Amino acid sequence: MSGTSGSLLDAGAVIGCPHGGRVTAASSPSGGVRIAGAAVATAAHRYVVTGCPHTVNGVPTPCVTVHWTAGGTGITVDGAAVLLDTAAAECFTAAFVPQGPPVVQAAQRKVTVR
Repeated sequence: MSGTSGSLLDAGAVIGCPHGGRVTAASSPSGGVRIAGAAVATAAHRYVVTGCPHTVNGVPTPCVTVHWTAGGTGITVDGAAVLLDTAAAECFTAAFVPQGPPVVQAAQRKVTVR
């Protein structure tokens, strides 16, 4: 495995869709690892988007979910890959149309795997 680095995402991470909607975990992490009281985000949790204003030709086509591809980091919590701000992800409409990657802000916890 080649080295992987990025900032570890937790329940307090500020994440948005590319159009300004807010991304939050739809399923609350149970147990697992916590950093300063916030649960570490993993690929096992579902993520939803609220407040996306995106339209196409005047028709609302908001982002509603985010799919993270966290494999390959080599870091797991309770058997699920942790999410880093460098992990590949895509926002989708209700019809599963890809809309672009989410925007992660202010991640502060650095992780490096060698």
